[in-house]
Amino acid sequence: IQVFQNPDLTLETRVSENGSITYPLLGAVELGGLSISEAEKKIAAGLKKGGFIQNPQVNIVLVQIRGNQVSVLGQVSRPGRFPLETANTRLTDMLANAGGATPNGDDIAIITGFREGKPFRAQVDIPAIFLNAKIQDDILLQGGDSIYVHRAPVFYIYGEAQRPGSFRVERNMTVMQALAQGGGPTARGSEKRLRLHRKSANGSIQLIEPNLTDPVRPDDVIYIKESIF
Repeated sequence: IQVFQNPDLTLETRVSENGSITYPLLGAVELGGLSISEAEKKIAAGLKKGGFIQNPQVNIVLVQIRGNQVSVLGQVSRPGRFPLETANTRLTDMLANAGGATPNGDDIAIITGFREGKPFRAQVDIPAIFLNAKIQDDILLQGGDSIYVHRAPVFYIYGEAQRPGSFRVERNMTVMQALAQGGGPTARGSEKRLRLHRKSANGSIQLIEPNLTDPVRPDDVIYIKESIF
């Protein structure tokens, strides 16, 4: 806060939780809920009314917003709490502040908070905002919101595979692409002798003989059997 030609009234302060500051000559000044221009006028009016300055010109510069913060959690490069620096901060802006999702992070971000006093929850496909031009899914954030990025879904491949292990399920991935992730069958294996273990909605395990063009789902387990020849 600066007052023209009165450097002794320059003050850098933080608005308290109850919305007030302590200002020289005026004491406690309630600024909570005011715009910057309204706060400037209020301090100027107080200085003039008190007879301290005849025509005060007050200038306020907002250094940092601390009151409204958003938590970013899960598989992001820099998890933590970040201030809403502008009134129109969107989901992608805040994910950029957190360094974006890690290579192990999911494409889906989960946003929770409150809207109009009611609990709010949304799941947003981040790449679809840009790839499919779903700009409406780039949610406008509010103070107190939380963003969570879960671990990316994976599938598993074992048996006669060049590189058995777990791999990320990519978009629209097929069994053929999954085999390629595992390096393909070994010399003893056969892509025609596959078994797929898939968990059903009731928790039971289904045993499937998949086609190479079938889609891969999260937590699928692909077994490459040994060739019979």
